[in-house]
Amino acid sequence: MNKVKRHEIFSRLRDDNPNPTTELAYSSPFELLIAVILSAQATDVGVNKATRKLYPEANTPEAIYALGVDGLKEYIKTIGLFNAKAENVIKTCKALIEQHGSVVPDSREALEALPGVGRKTANVVLNTAFGQPTMAVDTHIFRVSNRTRIAPGKNVNEVEQKLLRFIPKEFLQDAHHWLILHGRYICTARKPRCGACLIEDLCEFKQKTEL
Repeated sequence: MNKVKRHEIFSRLRDDNPNPTTELAYSSPFELLIAVILSAQATDVGVNKATRKLYPEANTPEAIYALGVDGLKEYIKTIGLFNAKAENVIKTCKALIEQHGSVVPDSREALEALPGVGRKTANVVLNTAFGQPTMAVDTHIFRVSNRTRIAPGKNVNEVEQKLLRFIPKEFLQDAHHWLILHGRYICTARKPRCGACLIEDLCEFKQKTEL
């Protein structure tokens, strides 16, 4: 895929959705961080359902830490892997209190040092909470990047590096959200909805569908 096509793809995505954002509900960097940790192998809808009950009761590192692992589990038990996630969230709250003055850090190194926070989670927080042009490659972005040929790669790191290199700078801040939403609602895993796709004519996927 060439530069001209990529620029046109992101121009159309921007025209269609000028201010994209995450579908996770949050009102602070801390709420976002916890929601992203909880969202691993879970849906945003499922996470929002749990945090809708949790955050009115506890939405600071101190308040969630005070719940303890068992107390937190009561709020998040509808989410997959909730046992491990509860342990990680409590450890992360402790680390934020003790090492960062209860403030979510805005550096990759500090974020990735928190329990339960990997590169993808750090990228989401850096991009969405702090406005940094990072690229969190999840299953949707990995699929869309390979299927369309915007940035084909064998693994998430390869796709991430190619996207950062290939996406024109003017689109980089919001590209993460456009690609996720595109993969979630149009370029779906089982059968892409090519007939409803606004970049169908630019996409290099060979087996296009009519849907």
